[in-house]
Order: sequence, then C-alpha cells, then structure tokens
Amino acid sequence: MTTLPDTSNPFPENVDQVFTHCRVATMAKGNYGIMENAALAVSGKSIAWIGPMDALPETLGCKMVTNCRNQWILPGFVDCHTHLIWAGSRAKEFEMRLDGASYADIAKAGGGIVSTVKATRAASENTLFDLASSRMAHFLTQGITTVEIKSGYGLDLDTELKMLAVAGRLNKACPQHITATFLGAHALPPEFASRSDDYISEITQVMLPAVKHQGIATAVDAFCETIAFSREQTRQVLETAIVLGFAVKLHAEQLSDSSGTAMAAQMGALSCDHLEYLSTEGAEKMAAHGTVAVLLPGAFYYLKEKKVPPLDVFRRLCIPMAVATDLNPGSSPVHSMIPVLNMACLLFGLTCEEALAGATIHGAKALGLADRKGSLEPGKDADFVIWDVASPADLCYLTGITPVKMVVIAGRTEHRSV
Repeated sequence: MTTLPDTSNPFPENVDQVFTHCRVATMAKGNYGIMENAALAVSGKSIAWIGPMDALPETLGCKMVTNCRNQWILPGFVDCHTHLIWAGSRAKEFEMRLDGASYADIAKAGGGIVSTVKATRAASENTLFDLASSRMAHFLTQGITTVEIKSGYGLDLDTELKMLAVAGRLNKACPQHITATFLGAHALPPEFASRSDDYISEITQVMLPAVKHQGIATAVDAFCETIAFSREQTRQVLETAIVLGFAVKLHAEQLSDSSGTAMAAQMGALSCDHLEYLSTEGAEKMAAHGTVAVLLPGAFYYLKEKKVPPLDVFRRLCIPMAVATDLNPGSSPVHSMIPVLNMACLLFGLTCEEALAGATIHGAKALGLADRKGSLEPGKDADFVIWDVASPADLCYLTGITPVKMVVIAGRTEHRSV
C-alpha cells in the first residue's frame, strides 16, 4: 500500500539531518506502510518527520542531507532472541546430526549445551568479550540494530555473572541497543546431575538475587522441556524473577507440549519462543495476556524438525509473531536475519510482510521496546537501514547477499557498505 501525503504533518523547523528521495516501509502496526518518493528527517537520536518529498521546504535548514537515490529505508532489524556470548565450537555435533543423532541424543551423550558450558566457563571475560564483539560487528553489517543476548552457558553463579558482564560491556562498546536476559535455567549442569530440584533452588535462592544486584539483566528466561526443566521447576524460576522485578519469557514447546506457554503467558511473559508443539489452549492464553510468539526457523532448520508452529492459530487469535536468529553455537549458528526471513517464509509459511514485521516491530514488542524500536514513526529512535533492493520483499527472497547501503542507529551513521 502507498501512504498518501499527510498535510496535517508539517515539516519541523529544526532538524539535524534529512534523508531524501527514498522509499519507506515504516512497518508500523505490522504492515509495510509504504511511502513512495519520500523523505525522513532526524532530530538528535529520534525520527522527527516522515513525509512526501513535495512537502519539504525549499530550504531545509540543516547541513546533513543524504540523497537515497530511490533506495528503501526500513527499521533496523530487532533480533529478539540470541545466545550471542559463548566460547568453543560445536561443528562436530553438526556432523553427528548429519549421521542421524538427535538433539536429545547429543545432549544425553554430554554434548549440546553442556559442551559449550565447559568452554565458556574456561574462557576469560575478555576472551568472551572479543568473541562476542566480532559477532556484534557482523550483525551491524547485516542491518541488526537491536539485540537481545541471553546468558545460560555458565550454569554457575560466577560464569553467568561473567556472561552478563560481557553483555553490559557490549552495550557500551557497540552501537546497537542490547538487552540482557538471564537464562540460568537453560540446562542442568553436570555438578547437579540427577539433582535438578537442587539446581532450581540454586537459581532461585542464590543466582537470581545476585543477578538482580549486578543490575545488567532486565529479563529472565527458562527452558521448559523434557530435556531441560519441568513446568513446576520453570514456574518457581519465573515466579522468583517476577518478585525481584524482572520481565519474564520462556523457551517452550520446542520438542514437546509441556504447557509451559500457558503458564508463562498467565504470568505476563513478554514472549514465548520456539512453539512448534504449542496447543490451541496455550495460544489462547498468549492472546489473552498479550504474549508475543517468537519464531526461530534457524533452529527448526538445523535440527531438521518437521512440526511447524501453529501459524493459522496465531493469525486467528491476532498474536504478534516475531522472528529472530536464535544465534547460538549448536542449534542455530545463523549470523544474519536475511536467511532467517527466507526460512520463516519457506519453512513456516509466513508472508514477506509478516516476516519483516516479525524482525522489526514484533521483535520490539517481544522485548518490551515497541514504544521506541521496530518501526519508522516520529518520536521513535532513529534506528533504520537503507537497502539497495527493488522492494522490501527482496529481503525475504534474496539470499547470499546483504544489500545494506547504510545503517543508522540513534541518528548516527554506524555502517556504510563499501
């Protein structure tokens, strides 16, 4: 759709820079919101105005004017689910899966999350920071401007705090906005083998208070699954997190239906993620409580899963669907949003518009940031990407290239393509 000129939206008097001769997909309200022959003005760190070229004054009154040459401006991608901080490699497990081993088989053999835990515990904070900084730098070249980073590869107090400290350093050192999530209930550490209830007590009584005191994480996540933690154990973690003032979210219904989603939604979870085995009853709880469905097609692809999330139910219940990379060393070593958009369309059946909304405005909703991020609207953060594509759908259709021309975050140009 093409938005008609809004004569009630006059060009502001004082702006710092203007991007002219562009085409804009605002992604407001989850729709393309296309404006042809448009301009976008920035004041400080915020979007000041978006409108038609013929509404621009003859004299702009600012020194910085960028001619976009009819290229597309879209909101920066919001990657609302990553495990970006880790050490070690799990390429060998990829070979094992090719030979027929399942995710559960690898975990039972001491691989999977536990192998990354061993490497991450052994790595220094500076080593983890250097590794993660490289990943964040690559994300920037891919048009990702907001990133959620989970802990969960420590599974002991010292390493979990170390990972969160790295997330805090990244937020200061990298141009992207970073939100940190504590995921201590990611897997059972080897020292608590056959004592999962004791580990949950360690999380609720020791780790969560310490994470709160550290002051970096703003949310708490857990993995409610047959190979991880039960619904009751998960409930204890989320309830404690809420009492401490954290937002909550949940890895749920990835490999089986544990009914964790319904529980988390009733507790006010920002999002429930994966959701391949979600029941209609669970989805209804999500709709009733405003919980976002985060779809992770990278993990679905790498694990060669067959059961897709219930998109028809999400659509019928008007549940926002976010899309994220789930970047991690085991089940989704995907370092770009563009192949994830393609997978979301081809494997899950999203439309291009739904997939792009999932990587922008609905990703922002999954982080509680929809008032600032995820769409191009006056007053929101000036986080956007100029793309050299023929249409927004190309970002779902084309793979193997990254047609980024410029990345702007908080009003500053942070990356230009060569």
